[in-house]
Amino acid sequence: MLEVTRKLVELLDLSPLGDDHFQGESEDLGFPQVFGGQVLGQGLMAASRTVEGRLPHSLHAYFLRPGRPDQPIDYEVQRVRDGGSFTVRRVIARQDGKEILTGSVSFQDHEDGLEHQLAMPAAPAYDTLKSEHTYALMLKQYIPEHLRDKFTRERPIEIRPVDPMNPLKPEPKTPVKQSWFRAQGELPDDQILHRCLLAYTSDFGLLGTAMNPHGVTFMSRGMKVASLDHAIWFHRDLRMDDWLLYDMDSPSSSGGRGFTRGNIYNQAGVLVASTCQEGLIRKRAKPATAG
Repeated sequence: MLEVTRKLVELLDLSPLGDDHFQGESEDLGFPQVFGGQVLGQGLMAASRTVEGRLPHSLHAYFLRPGRPDQPIDYEVQRVRDGGSFTVRRVIARQDGKEILTGSVSFQDHEDGLEHQLAMPAAPAYDTLKSEHTYALMLKQYIPEHLRDKFTRERPIEIRPVDPMNPLKPEPKTPVKQSWFRAQGELPDDQILHRCLLAYTSDFGLLGTAMNPHGVTFMSRGMKVASLDHAIWFHRDLRMDDWLLYDMDSPSSSGGRGFTRGNIYNQAGVLVASTCQEGLIRKRAKPATAG
């Protein structure tokens, strides 16, 4: 396991505080607020620490306030239900005593049943594509100096976009996106960890799909971009240290919000997870000029 990947695994390894409370450290990825995927992954891990013998099959979360990347996050887990087949947990993430995320996680016993899935869409092979890290290094001289080191440092999750957009000079595109991704280095055989890492990674690039048709990105001047909610469904077991295809689209944007969806496939074409997200994509009004 690479050092950067080990640090991410440690980030998800929460400290128990007793009475179904946990604490997680934060990382600064260069965004104004803590990365939403971090809170999703840690929240899922917190809920999983209170369940035995069952795996999470769905997570639904609302982002309530922007978190600070320079402060730890406290997670409270509430035991909603322990049923014959399903377990439900509520998770509340706080900083400075204020809620920044609330969500619910459902767990299920292993169960055989009827199966079908959408076929994996066509996509170029991952080994024909460059990584986002490579593109960041190519654009290094154009990235604002205060963000340069964070945006060009080595990353634990390698992402290879199929049709990359220059975040500094975006052009309008159709509201679809594909990328291959994986964690760098071999991971332990722990399905909870793999699903928490997938929750973490699923927030990368998803909301950007709703901005494609408008020729803007989160780095565009005058744009305010933030996740409002996030849902993920785990359909089948998965491995984050093997390549996964993230196929995304955005059916609609309106009212300053963008709606996005994603399906995640392994290399064998098996659909392992699906996501939905709505986010703020607000274009700030230009200040009035003196007449």
